[in-house]
Parts: sequence; C-alpha cells; structure tokens
Amino acid sequence: MSGLITTAIIPIGGVGARLYPLTVDTSKSIIRFLNRPLLEFILETLITSGIREVYLGVSGYVNYVQVFEHFGSGEALAHRFNLGRDQFRIRYMPNLLSRGNAEAVLATIKYYNVKGDVLVTQCDTVFNYLDLSRIWYYYSSRNCDMIIVLKAAKDPGEITRYGVAKLREDNTIEYFVEKPKRPEDAPSNLINTGIYVLSTMRFLEFFESSEGAKLYREGFVDFGRDVIPAMIKNEYKICGHPENLVWFDVGTPETYLEAVFYFLKNTPQDRLGVDFVYEGVRAMGRRALSREFQRNLVERMRAGIISISGDVLIGRHCSIGDNVEISESIIDHYTVISSDTLIENSVIMDRCHIGRKAQIKKSIIGRHVIVDEEAIIEDSIIGNNAYIGRGAVVRNSRIWPGRYIPPGTVLVGVTLS
Repeated sequence: MSGLITTAIIPIGGVGARLYPLTVDTSKSIIRFLNRPLLEFILETLITSGIREVYLGVSGYVNYVQVFEHFGSGEALAHRFNLGRDQFRIRYMPNLLSRGNAEAVLATIKYYNVKGDVLVTQCDTVFNYLDLSRIWYYYSSRNCDMIIVLKAAKDPGEITRYGVAKLREDNTIEYFVEKPKRPEDAPSNLINTGIYVLSTMRFLEFFESSEGAKLYREGFVDFGRDVIPAMIKNEYKICGHPENLVWFDVGTPETYLEAVFYFLKNTPQDRLGVDFVYEGVRAMGRRALSREFQRNLVERMRAGIISISGDVLIGRHCSIGDNVEISESIIDHYTVISSDTLIENSVIMDRCHIGRKAQIKKSIIGRHVIVDEEAIIEDSIIGNNAYIGRGAVVRNSRIWPGRYIPPGTVLVGVTLS
C-alpha cells in the first residue's frame, strides 16, 4: 500500500427493502438520521477521519437523483468544515450497470482512474471514527492488497447476519464465510463491517485475472459473498483489522432505532448541529426564532406545562403544544406536536403534524405524515406522506407512503403496501 488514505468510495445501490416502508420512495442513503440524511452523517464522519475526496457509486434513478440533488459536488459540506472548494469534493459514478457493491467500486476506479489506496464503506452503516493513519501505518509494512475492518460480534445472532473472518497470527485472513447459517458454523466472532481499505492496482489486477473476469462475467460482484472469498482463494493478501469501533448496520428499522439513539446520546453537540442544551433536551437552530422557541421551551418545562425527559433532539421551527409529554425521542424540523400528546422512544421525521391526544410509542414516523387527533401508534413504521385518521389504532404494523388510514381503523400486525 502507498500513501495516506484521503479518498473514499461509497457504493449506493439497491432499494433498501429491509427498511421498507421508509425506503419505498426514498434512497436508503437519504433517510433521516439525527435530523439530516443518513449519508450526510456518514460523510461528516469521513471528513473528520481525514477523507478529502469521495466517489459515490450510485446506481438507480431514485438513488442518483435524491443523492445528487442534496449533496451536489460537496460544496456545503466543505463550507461547514471550513474546507476550500479544492480541499473536499464529491464525484459520482456515471450511469453504468452495477450488479453489486464491488462492481460499483470497480467501475468508479476505472472511470476516474483512481490511484493508490482507497477507503470503501457502505451507505447504510454508521461508525464513530476511523483512525485511518493508524490503520494504514500498521499494515503498510505488510504489503496487504486489502484490509477488512472487523468487529467482535455482540451476540450469536449478529454472526449469522454478516461475513465472518478467521485470522492467522499475522492478521492475514485464512478464510472468510459470508453469513454463516448457524453461529457454530462461523470460524470466529469477528464480523465484516463493510469498511475496507484496498489497493486499487491489486483490485484491478484481480478482475483482470481469469478468476476475477469469470466472476465479473457471471455477475458475482458482491464483496462479501463473491470477491473477498475469491481473492483469498487466489492468494491475494487480505488482512483483517479488529477494531473496537462503535459501528451499526442501519439496514433494518430495529437497528436504525438502536443506532440513532446511541449517536444521539454519545455525539458532541457541535457535531449534532445543536447550540442549545437543557437537561437532556438538545434543540437545533441558532437564529432569532429558534432562540425564542428554546427560551420558551425551558420556561414551559420549568412551569410543568410540558414534560420532556431523557435524551431528546428537537429540530428547527417545531411547535409543541401544552400538556405534551416527550421522552427519549427525536423530532425533526418543521414538525407540529399538538396539545395533550404523548411521544415515547420514537423518531418523528420532518414536517409531520401530530394531532391532539395522539400517542406514539416505539415507532418511526416518516416525512410529512399527518397523525390525527387521538390516534395511537405503537411499535410501527409509517411511510412518508401517510395519513393516520382520528382515533385510529396502529400497532406492530408497517404503513406504506401515501396511504390513508380512515378514522377509527384498528390495525394490528399488518403491512399496508
């Protein structure tokens, strides 16, 4: 490997079916995470880790349009981190066929003639920080062709959801099993985080070899399932790097909630974009209207007019009525919370309207959703622009974007697509 790592490639493909209904009409990289697109949070982490050039291996119309329209060439991110236009930039893979994440990386490297060593990470995994200089210096003397950042599994169930590596004493990978059927079939408890550092030269060489060309021709171009095992089999030097990093795969609603609340509680307020903190409440916005809202919020909390407890994030230009109870929740920008409402352990995305006496518990409410008066939502996911009628009860259900749920409807354990 050669040189410090300042370039990253992020494949963005597929439809994010595991996150339905949140991703039915939205790229999984754009779903709201701490009141911003998920990919924005990932890019912020990469910038703080030293990345200065990002290539997005975007595949599909929805993915491309939504990502490009939000991020462009990265000027806004560069400005936020006081970087000049020539110090940070985002580029996009052209509209090329991409059948897997490894092919997106390959196509990007070829098109832009990317040289040296690059970081590869995924658009649906979040982590706290990568010490790229330490990773690179540790392995540069070993002349690795590729580094896989590994993490000890938290529980046996996690082992069956990811690739698992067995390391030799020198930390080269002896063999790699993608998603073992049973925990006891796994060669270790070290799972693949989807974070790689690879030599672009050796990566290209592999796909020019007979084995790599065959995989490409037959469409077997997924890193974990196809490419990593084949490179190991063909004696490429693949090194594992066990890392004690905070890492989440946010590919399901359950892991999304786990991740978003972890980072709410453990992210510095400047990184959250928060200027105001009172007890566990973090409120966004720094202009006059936001400051007035924040002062009023504290006065009403002290007077017992509203109750906000635990770790809570409130976005800009929100409205909160009297006798509202909010605990351990995230309220995104431009959302209206009417009086006598209860919100617990939930994420409410931007521009929602929550009616009087509504109750929302352990749920994710998509963008621009109306929850009418006295509706109850528990353990459910509501897609964008849906309407939940007055007095409706939705438990353990998934409601697709744009669906109209009539007043008084009771839904338990259903999916309305």
